[in-house]
Amino acid sequence: MIQAPIRFRSLSSFHLPAHSWARTTMRALTVDSLNPAVRNVQYAVRGELAIKAEEYRVILKEKGQDSGLPFDRVISSNIGNPQQKGLDQPPITFNRQVAALMEWPQLSQLAPNAFPQDVIARAKELYDEIGSIGAYSHSQGVPFIRQNVAKFIQERDGHPSSPDNIFLTGGASAGVSLLISLLISEQHKSGVLIPIPQYPLYTATLAQFSGVPIPYHLDEAHEWSTSIDEIKAALKKAKEDGVDPKALVIINPGNPTGALLREETQREVVNLCAEHGLVLLADEVYQSNLHRAAEYPFTSFKKVVCDLGSPVPLVSFHSISKGVTGECGRRGGYFECHNIPDDVRAMMYKMVSVGLCPPLQGQICVDSLVRPPKEGDESYALWKEETTRIHKVLAQRTKLMGERLNNLPGVSCVDSPGALYLYPKITLSKKAIAAAQAAGKEPDAFYALALLDATGICVVPGSGFGQKEGEYHYRLTCLCPGVDEYVGKLEKFHREFSAKYQ
Repeated sequence: MIQAPIRFRSLSSFHLPAHSWARTTMRALTVDSLNPAVRNVQYAVRGELAIKAEEYRVILKEKGQDSGLPFDRVISSNIGNPQQKGLDQPPITFNRQVAALMEWPQLSQLAPNAFPQDVIARAKELYDEIGSIGAYSHSQGVPFIRQNVAKFIQERDGHPSSPDNIFLTGGASAGVSLLISLLISEQHKSGVLIPIPQYPLYTATLAQFSGVPIPYHLDEAHEWSTSIDEIKAALKKAKEDGVDPKALVIINPGNPTGALLREETQREVVNLCAEHGLVLLADEVYQSNLHRAAEYPFTSFKKVVCDLGSPVPLVSFHSISKGVTGECGRRGGYFECHNIPDDVRAMMYKMVSVGLCPPLQGQICVDSLVRPPKEGDESYALWKEETTRIHKVLAQRTKLMGERLNNLPGVSCVDSPGALYLYPKITLSKKAIAAAQAAGKEPDAFYALALLDATGICVVPGSGFGQKEGEYHYRLTCLCPGVDEYVGKLEKFHREFSAKYQ
C-alpha cells in the first residue's frame, strides 16, 4: 500500500501568539540604572591613558611600519607589572619549577633531569598537603602554606605569628578590598585615612563601598615623609565634617613615592592609632624592594606594634606581584591579623568563604615567596644570582632615571629608596594649563596624554594619585629595559612640550 506524501503547512499559516514583552515597554539597562557607587569608582592606573595605549598597541600590531605613529612600540610605564611583554623581567626559576610540577606532577618522571632535587622534594611536599591544584582549598588558604607564612613573619620580626591569623588572598588588592568593605559600617560617614599621593586602589575601593577617603598629605620636601601632625589635622577636619574615622592606611615602602618610614615615625603612628581607636592597615607589598637598604631599612608594623606591646588592631598585606617575584598574573598574596578579636576574624572568614578560595597557583607562589631555597640547597645558587641581579638592575635604573629627570628644567624628582617607581613633579606653564582646560583635562593628564601620543610611553598622571592644589606629577615605573633610550624619549618630549607651551 502506497502512502500519500506528508504535506507540511507553511510557517505563514501558523498563528503565533504575540509575546507579552512586545506589548510593553521593557526597562532599558543603562549606566544610570547601575549602583551609583560603581559609577563613582575611578582607577587611574588602568584608566584613559592605559586604554589609549592598548589601542596604539593594536594599531602597531596590525599595521606595523604603516601605522602612521611616531613610535614603533608602546612602553607600559603605568603599572608595576614586571613580567609584562616589553618589560620582560624574567621569573625566578625556582618559583616556576615548583609551579610546573604542581601543575603536572608527572613531569618529574617524564623529565627526570630537568628539575633540581630540592624542587622535586618541595613539589612533593606541597602535593601531599594539597593534592590536585584543580580542587578548591580551605577558604582561608591551604593550612600548610599559612603555617609557612606564619614562620616567615616570625623569623622576620622576632615575634610569634599564628596561621589562624593568616588569610591567603588573590593578590593584596583582594585583602584590601575585604577589609575596607568590613570597616565601612555607615555609608558616606565611615572614613579611612589615606596618604596623598596614594595608590588609587584605596579611593576606588572606598568609592565602591560608599566610604569616605580622609586624605593626609605626605611631605615631598622631606623625601615624601609621613607627618604625624598632618594626620592629626586630617582627623580633626574629618570629625568636624561629621565623618567617623575607622582606619589609617600606611603604604611602606610608598606607592607612588617609594618612601620608607623611620621606626620612630612608625611608633608615633601606632600610638596615634591607639589614641583615636583606628585600625592600622599596613600595605607592605614592596618590603623587599629596597634600593639602599643600609640607609633606608624596612621595618614591619607587626614588629613595631609587638615591640610596643600595643593593643592597636593591625592588618598587614603582602603580595607575590612585587619584590623580585613579579608574578602579578598568578594573583597571590596574604594578610595577617594582629589584635583582631575572634568574632571579627570570623566575619572575615565568612566573607572569604563566599569566594570559596584564592587561586591555588597564587597560593603555591606565596609558599615560594616565604620559603625560598636556603644556602646549601641545589637551587640556592641560581636563586641568589637571579634575585641579586634583579635588585641591582632596579636600583641602578631608579638612580639613573632620577638623576636625569632632575636635570630637566621644570622637573624635580625625589630619589626613591624603595618600591618600583619614580614620582617626578613637573612645572607647567599657564599656556599649557589653559590648553589642558580647553581640552577638558587635568593639566598633568594633558601632559601624560601628549607624552603617550609622541613617544608611546604610558605613565599615570599625579591627579590619579592625589596631590596638592596647583601641583602636577606623574608616576612611571623603573622596570623598563633600555633605560637610556627610554629616558632619552622622556627628556626630548619634555623639552619640546615646554617649548610649545612657553
